[in-house]
Amino acid sequence: MALGVLTTIFFMWGFLTCLNDILIPHLKSIFQLGYAQAILVQFTFFGAYFLMALPAGRLVAALGYKKGIVAGLAIAGLGALGFWPAADLHLYPAFLGALFVLATGITVLQVAANPYVALLGSETTSSSRLTLAQALNSLGTTLAPLFGGLLILSNVVKNPDELAALAPAQRLLYDTQQAQAVQFPYIGLAVVLFLLAIFVWLFRLPALSETTDKGDHGKHGFIEVLRQPHVLFGVLGIFFYVGAEVSIGSFMVNYLSMPDIGHMSEQQAAHYVSWYWGGAMVGRFIGSALMAKFSPRKLLALFATINALLVLTTMLGGGDVAVYSIIAIGLFNSIMFPTIFALGIERLGPMTSKASSLLIMAIVGGAVVPYVQGVLADHIGLQHAFFLPLLCYLYIVFYGLRGSRVSTVPQAS
Repeated sequence: MALGVLTTIFFMWGFLTCLNDILIPHLKSIFQLGYAQAILVQFTFFGAYFLMALPAGRLVAALGYKKGIVAGLAIAGLGALGFWPAADLHLYPAFLGALFVLATGITVLQVAANPYVALLGSETTSSSRLTLAQALNSLGTTLAPLFGGLLILSNVVKNPDELAALAPAQRLLYDTQQAQAVQFPYIGLAVVLFLLAIFVWLFRLPALSETTDKGDHGKHGFIEVLRQPHVLFGVLGIFFYVGAEVSIGSFMVNYLSMPDIGHMSEQQAAHYVSWYWGGAMVGRFIGSALMAKFSPRKLLALFATINALLVLTTMLGGGDVAVYSIIAIGLFNSIMFPTIFALGIERLGPMTSKASSLLIMAIVGGAVVPYVQGVLADHIGLQHAFFLPLLCYLYIVFYGLRGSRVSTVPQAS
């Protein structure tokens, strides 16, 4: 029952995270932004993980897993509400501010829920269990592009010349329509988040306090946790994986719209983004079963190798080959985050919650890698800029084969 409740939480943060992939081309169009400016959406969103992961870890340590999850849902709800004034003001920085609050709430959820699911049972099946929960996260990421494409990208965005030709009354009406395209979806999401917070508050969940700071009688510090090689390499693994995954999803609409690739409208491309995330969902259900029988480390290395080859095809191909190669990456992304996370907290006992904070902090890769790729895209073209995710997947091959090996972990006295 506890796992069932938590999968709902995983669904919601997946939905909210992937909705950024639709928000980016919408804001890029209405504010006439370059790639690097538009990707500040992801930089702000995932930058919150870096800035807020350690405070979130302290909050979860103080409140416990259950109250930490409730707090995360409430904070995310406040961030979603912030889209109302941001759209009314028609200011790009206001959108970024609302996103930062929303991402802070999701950071708290990640710090609390990921280790909690991994610990709800045998350590030998933690990767499989977390992958199963992440499959529901992928269901959220699958539905978000369809939802966003229908409600956000369905509005036609005018170019600067068309805007200049509008009469004042028509311009006011246009701005109102563009604002409402963002306001109403996020207000609805805020309501859902607050209702989920109430539901989790009323539900009885196991405490598992022995794996938080309350159980760390030896009071290990973050530096000591990072001295464990599998934790340090795992932090880098999360950084590069999330960076690659978010980069590909963020630029997919623009990539598929290119004349020599998909030659489609942004709304049509949004459906393909949904297939990308849907592949991750299918892969997680399959991966959860596979990891109950095969080594998670070997599967991780195999899937990362396949993705490196798919990114190479995306860089060098064109037409349908390029379209389907970039979509297929989602299928093999599937097991990576939960597997790296579960391997990164393996055999840590009371240091688990600190390692969790560090791993969630590394999600800042979703801010850094897409931004760097955006800068590269502005200079060398979007297709060639995909060499950055390629390097990220090659690192994950190393983590699966060597970096995830566990050394002797000191126990709390």
